[in-house]
Amino acid sequence: MPEGPEIRRAADSLEAAIKGKPLTDVWFAFPQLKPFESRLIGETVTHLETRGKALLTHFSNQLTLYSHNQLYGVWRVVETGQEPQTTRVLRVKLQTVDKTILLYSASDIEMLLPEQLTTHPFLQRVGPDVLDLRLTAEEVKARLLSAKFRNRQFSGLLLDQAFLAGLGNYLRVEILWEVGLAPQHKASQLTEEQLDALAHALLAIPRLSYNTRGVVNDKKHHGALFRFKVFHRAGKKCERCGGVIEKMTLSSRPFYWCPACQM
Repeated sequence: MPEGPEIRRAADSLEAAIKGKPLTDVWFAFPQLKPFESRLIGETVTHLETRGKALLTHFSNQLTLYSHNQLYGVWRVVETGQEPQTTRVLRVKLQTVDKTILLYSASDIEMLLPEQLTTHPFLQRVGPDVLDLRLTAEEVKARLLSAKFRNRQFSGLLLDQAFLAGLGNYLRVEILWEVGLAPQHKASQLTEEQLDALAHALLAIPRLSYNTRGVVNDKKHHGALFRFKVFHRAGKKCERCGGVIEKMTLSSRPFYWCPACQM
């Protein structure tokens, strides 16, 4: 499943294609969205915002298209008039004179009015986005120590979008290796030094993944994080201590770690 850096890179690509250009055609697959097709003709996309793995497409008439790719949704940019050969099911088409963006396979799609942005269940529940440059390590540390999260094991906490939006499995694996922490630990058990290191890594590694613009591997559904230190490296030597990287399942997801140096 794509994680925050991949969703943000997709948003960048969509913005580059159609931002600021009048929409010449709009099509939605779902009946409840059909009334908005005519309302969007001639409007422009002002910007695309990511909230973790959700994408908010903001239009010049104050409407916002909410979409969540979940496991199988994918956006494509094409030249207007082209129809890609695919077995995926088209859900959304936003067309301009020269470029068209297409959303396939996603099922979690809604049109929101401005006041609904603050009441939407997912947007209310999701935590600060790790790619939001306004978010600081000090604020992340405060969330780690808050009553809601301080006694949660990292194995589950780092997958919980209510804690920090945009984290996912490969980021969970790489962040915990970077700071040398085992997945069963909790923030309440850490020293100040460990807390500071974790708070910084929770921002630095997702932002590095985004900035290095890894090449998306269609078979693995995520982009490459600069170079993985432990993810998908079971049986190989840990470059920090020489121990053997192991694989197990945590919170129903594959987890990779080095038992020798993640204490």
